[in-house]
Amino acid sequence: MKLTDAFGREITYLRLSVTDRCDYRCVYCMAEDMVFLPRAQVLSLEESIEICQAFTELGVKKIRVTGGEPLVRNSIGTLFEQVGNIEALDELTLTTNGSRLSKFAPQLAQAGVKRINVSLDTLDAEQFTELTRFGKINDVLQGIRDAQAAGIERIKLNAVILRHRNLDQVIALVDYAVANNLDISFIEEMPLGQVTEHGRETEFCSSAELRELIATRYTLQPSDHQTGGPSRYWSINGSDSRIGFISPHSDNFCSSCNRVRVTAEGKLLLCLGNEDSVDLKAIIRRYPGDRELLKQKIVDAMSHKPEKHHFYQDDAPQIVRFMNTTGG
Repeated sequence: MKLTDAFGREITYLRLSVTDRCDYRCVYCMAEDMVFLPRAQVLSLEESIEICQAFTELGVKKIRVTGGEPLVRNSIGTLFEQVGNIEALDELTLTTNGSRLSKFAPQLAQAGVKRINVSLDTLDAEQFTELTRFGKINDVLQGIRDAQAAGIERIKLNAVILRHRNLDQVIALVDYAVANNLDISFIEEMPLGQVTEHGRETEFCSSAELRELIATRYTLQPSDHQTGGPSRYWSINGSDSRIGFISPHSDNFCSSCNRVRVTAEGKLLLCLGNEDSVDLKAIIRRYPGDRELLKQKIVDAMSHKPEKHHFYQDDAPQIVRFMNTTGG
């Protein structure tokens, strides 16, 4: 059995959320007063590992662990250790806000994690606290240094740019990435959940606009570099750093989509911009130990993977779930 959808796209990449909880409340990701899932509704680590095993037996080669903030999950090191030992898996990666990276970096490196993504939208300490609602930027910057020292080979920054909040930080972020041998991707804000901090239309910055801004300082060249994710990369003359752009609005990547998500509560989400899903947790808990049935349900679900995302319907956001419940 292999994972191929109705449009001939082979699914080789799983994004696994291990928690909807986070120690930040970023303004584009969460409401300030969040109500999180009861713990009984969240996949156990053992169930998450079983799902990873099933996906790798179906041809998935890359698994990214996400949240919420995955490093707030109790005993998360156990998951990295066991999933990292799956022989059929080519790559185990992580997306984190970096707040706890100093603590976990050695354990991640020992588990075989070679690449991580760190969410960082500004280098201004006051602005960082405003965007995260109470985070401290020095925790993240120290975490990045400690991850490099621990042997994490490649670190990529992820930055969501909002026109009236942090557009002034784009060049500074690229400067920081180049100076520290990091990659960086700029992400168009995705309309997930109802936010009250800002109007999404007035804050929107397209990838093309950001690329033009960066080009005032750096010479960019199109790159054929691929990491298995949605970033389209550009190289910088004289630097090993890569600049990526994730453009769900202005230049969507649906035609080459190779990924699915499993949410913290065990739903197989077939597309970030649609609500189609299959409850894998229900299958695991009703038929414990039956991996072949689990795999068949995953294969069957692929026929429902949509051709493209639909973030809006009648000019209104269609998706009411926040990004933290989706898994990045």
